[in-house]
Amino acid sequence: MKIRDASALDAEACAAIYAPYVRETAISFELEPPSVAEMAERISKAVETHAWLVLEDDDGRVVGYAYGGPMKPRAAYRWSCEVSIYLELGRRRTGGGRVLYEALFDRLTARGYRTAIAGMTLPNDASEGLHLALGFEPIGTYRQIGWKLDNWHDVAWSQRPLATTGNPPTEPR
Repeated sequence: MKIRDASALDAEACAAIYAPYVRETAISFELEPPSVAEMAERISKAVETHAWLVLEDDDGRVVGYAYGGPMKPRAAYRWSCEVSIYLELGRRRTGGGRVLYEALFDRLTARGYRTAIAGMTLPNDASEGLHLALGFEPIGTYRQIGWKLDNWHDVAWSQRPLATTGNPPTEPR
């Protein structure tokens, strides 16, 4: 498997990976899958300020992606980022998620980010296990925060340090 920086040219593959999560699960709280154009815009924005990586199989086909983006819009949060990962259905627990996330953390750390935040719709044993294995610590749960597929869903939040920098910290790049 190969990991590389994404570009807008990966939008179709990323949109195809994401669509079943939107349509068939509560893992994403979106109700309609984004179009290829919308996914291209999301990739471009993430690459500009944070990172978006794709995972390719041995044939060069994109089978997963991970990205970081702003945690909150207020300036004091600018050293923290929210991260997400999606693998093609059927690829969970194959090691791809771990290597993809580790590469993402390296990119975000190099840009000056200090903390990664992740939210997981519950239940989601695979995601919870991956995040714990990668050093995320639980920080709280929003109870019955999202209505999807005729049910209320909880979202568990966790965080992981990326880097330690001096005070005052240098601006993220």
